[in-house]
Amino acid sequence: MTATIALVDDDKNILTSVSIALQAEGFVTRIYPDPEGALKALLDNPADLAVFDIKMPRMDGLELLRRLREKSAMPVIFLTSKADELDEALGLAMGADDYISKPFSQRLLIARIRAILRRAEANRAPETSDEPVAEPIVRGRLKMDPARHRVKWDGKDVTLTVTEFLILETLAQRPGVVKNRNQLMDAAYQDDVYVDDRTIDSHIKRLRRKFREVDSQFNAIDTLYGAGYRFSEE
Repeated sequence: MTATIALVDDDKNILTSVSIALQAEGFVTRIYPDPEGALKALLDNPADLAVFDIKMPRMDGLELLRRLREKSAMPVIFLTSKADELDEALGLAMGADDYISKPFSQRLLIARIRAILRRAEANRAPETSDEPVAEPIVRGRLKMDPARHRVKWDGKDVTLTVTEFLILETLAQRPGVVKNRNQLMDAAYQDDVYVDDRTIDSHIKRLRRKFREVDSQFNAIDTLYGAGYRFSEE
């Protein structure tokens, strides 16, 4: 079944270019330059996933998400600027599934859309399904479910974005082994998407912060200065 992607952005150039790229990948797209009109349309006729710009006039992406979440669990990806870290954190807390910073690679956006749709499909599938699924990763107090992108620490849920999940999965697969930033970039981003070292460092900081929200003593991700990061199994 073809997935429908809703795009909400006041920049018509972005709407057009992203819509063309998604259609070339086989998606159906619906575009909305007006967030108020988008909200009504998405509540009346939900899409499979929506992409919101955070900064929009009259109603920003955060308010659009807040109103949408009152009635819908539709997956949402935010488009943000590098200066929007506070907005990103608030958006994720309000129920956004991921964010991508502008300027962004359309290939990366498409990869994130596919990953979130796979996760949504896995979450809808019955636990007794005969379809083969990736085995859970259990490392001490950490449990990761790659099929559903679920993470628990000491039995408590930790909500991660797709990017954060992929970085943590790479570290947890081989506890004690140091992964440099390039290896983590390769795990979290496509080969033709460049991100600088600080982007990986920011993701690691977010991972630690999220785990410390459920365990203030969390210290399972080690920094080895000049080398990279490793997961320490307790």
